[in-house]
Amino acid sequence: MRTNFDFAPYRRSTVGFDRLFDLLETGMRGDGSDGYPPFDILRNGEDSYQITLALAGFRPEDVEVVAQQNQLTVTGKRADDGGKSEYLHRGIAARAFERRFQLADHIEVGEASFDNGLLTIALKRVVPEAMKPRRIAIGGSSPEPAQIETQHQEAKAA
Repeated sequence: MRTNFDFAPYRRSTVGFDRLFDLLETGMRGDGSDGYPPFDILRNGEDSYQITLALAGFRPEDVEVVAQQNQLTVTGKRADDGGKSEYLHRGIAARAFERRFQLADHIEVGEASFDNGLLTIALKRVVPEAMKPRRIAIGGSSPEPAQIETQHQEAKAA
């Protein structure tokens, strides 16, 4: 199956969508991760989201959550037990990881909580007032169109 798609015609005819096309191209290539740790993305409401990562065997101090620009990075590294234990079988993954999430514009990272091996991160879309739709009042027509006087016209009148 062919997964290549050429966005060049769209890039030539649009302005300001570079980041969107980069994300689409990156997503088609795959992020190269092996699926560890597993995670869920939940939509709690119209502007509210939640990411939950399953981090069995990790403690809160072993995990770091960093929000930078439009990217959320979760990194984990378990502390070494110093060779105190001898494992006969190790089925719980203990390897370090880094999981990245691309965030849309105006998504803010809220609080993070760690409970029963699940890291939960709250996200919320906060649209700036300037971006929200607003009603524009329509004024009535006047008999003479209003003209804005320039400094040159004001000097002649004086």
